[in-house]
Amino acid sequence: MLKTIIMILFLIVCLALSGIILLQEGKSAGLGSIAGMADSYWSKAKSRSMEGNLSKLTTVLAIGFLLLALVLNIVW
Repeated sequence: MLKTIIMILFLIVCLALSGIILLQEGKSAGLGSIAGMADSYWSKAKSRSMEGNLSKLTTVLAIGFLLLALVLNIVW
C-alpha cells in the first residue's frame, strides 16, 4: 500500500517537474551580453519574479524526485 502511494506521488512529481522545466526561459543572454545590457533591472530582481519562483520550484521538485527515486529503489 505504501509503495503504491509513493509511486503515485513520484508520478505527480515527475509530471510537475517536466511542466515546470518547459515553462522556464533559456539562460542565454544573447547579443545583449556583448554590449553590457545583460545587467538590467530584471536580471537583478530575478529572484522575486516568476522566473525566480520557477527556478526555486524546480530545485524543490528535483530534490523530491531524487528522494522518491531513492526510496522506491530501497523499497523495491
